Amino acid sequence: MRVDFYHLTRQPLARVLPRLAERVVADGARLLIVTADAEQRAALDRLLWDYAPESFLPHAIAGAMDDAAQPILIAGDTQAGNGARHVLIADGMWREEALGFDRAFHLFDESAIAAARAAWKGLAGREGVERRYWKQGDKGWEQAA
Repeated sequence: MRVDFYHLTRQPLARVLPRLAERVVADGARLLIVTADAEQRAALDRLLWDYAPESFLPHAIAGAMDDAAQPILIAGDTQAGNGARHVLIADGMWREEALGFDRAFHLFDESAIAAARAAWKGLAGREGVERRYWKQGDKGWEQAA
């Protein structure tokens, strides 16, 4: 399983999350987006509807529609009602349950840097876990570790 840590320093979550979601869906996979904050779930729902006029990302908030039919499901926990094998943690709070997926995207900004570092260290040497650390550089995303 692979965990990609995305340190948001130049672009906000609202710019990065839709692009990652697009890639997952374009590859034919399903995505679970997790945030404990109900207001953030509602904001992400709005974001995925109108972040770019030329795109459409089919999604729903968990429990609002037929969860199993949703390519992208926004939830407060890691229960993938849509059968997703990819999870994106949007609130910066690592969850060990993410290790049950094939791939995890852990997005965090400066307010969650200490927790992200602890998660990074906690995953070091774990069998079957591949970690990658991405930072925003002058030319876009750069793999730092």
